[in-house]
Amino acid sequence: MLIAVLLLLAGVAVLPFAADRFVVAATHISRSLGVSPILVGALLVGFGTSLPEMVVSGLAAARGEPDFAVANIVGSNVANLALVLGGAAIIAPVLAHKEIIRREGPLVLAATILYVGLLIDDRVQRWEGGVLLAALVGALYLLVRWSRMDMQQADQLAAPSVAIRPELTAALLTMMATVLAATALIEGAERLAEELEIKSAVIGVSLVAVGTSLPELATALAAIRRRAGDLVLGNVLGSNLFNVLAVGGVAGLLGPGAIDPDFAILLVIMLVLTALTGFLVISGNQLVRWEGFVLLASFIGFITVAAPALA
Repeated sequence: MLIAVLLLLAGVAVLPFAADRFVVAATHISRSLGVSPILVGALLVGFGTSLPEMVVSGLAAARGEPDFAVANIVGSNVANLALVLGGAAIIAPVLAHKEIIRREGPLVLAATILYVGLLIDDRVQRWEGGVLLAALVGALYLLVRWSRMDMQQADQLAAPSVAIRPELTAALLTMMATVLAATALIEGAERLAEELEIKSAVIGVSLVAVGTSLPELATALAAIRRRAGDLVLGNVLGSNLFNVLAVGGVAGLLGPGAIDPDFAILLVIMLVLTALTGFLVISGNQLVRWEGFVLLASFIGFITVAAPALA
């Protein structure tokens, strides 16, 4: 019990500070390199927070457990959309530029459709993993190209205003600290839940979903406080893109096999929630408080459905 509480306290103490410092560094990097904040959010936050999931899911798939990889991807993406964006919108409106709605949003939706379509036959095959990784390369190319176009149009390709190396180092270190703090928080919560004898299915679904999204949530809240709204969307869009394409691709290559047919409903929920979030953003070019509550309610509904489905 003591170890669980100490891990929880350590995670809670470090997570907000690390995420806040990461937002500062990411903002400085985007200005110095002449790229948009959403690209920095997508690449640094998206890849950084998805890397632990990629390692864990890849190893699980290699051991013949493709179900775990799918659960990890679906749970994390749903939590990113419903919990991270929903929580951020409740605190303050999450503004969305028209370019993001028109380009990056459909890109993530298309990647999600591709992932769900490949798994519709309840199997993960090696060639499908290759397709997902090839799609990732194409998506990254588009993100970089769009970002450069946006900054050129805004005449923001000036010489760096801050030293890039210290800020890049700070961004990488604080990103690692954010992930490690979230990991400590998850470990502490798991130990505490086991000692309190909470059902394993409920623990697994809720903690995997919330736990893997803690870095994104902490970064989003820090970005809201610093009025860096582009990083909030870049955070979520980048993470979800890496989850379905990178994590899904690596898991498919390392551990192809059959998955539980009950995952079909969870895959559909992820796809529907992705489309719903896009619709809410398009409706007013932002997410406001009531829409944040709608997303949070959707997350509760997901947990309600997922727990018995995976029991």
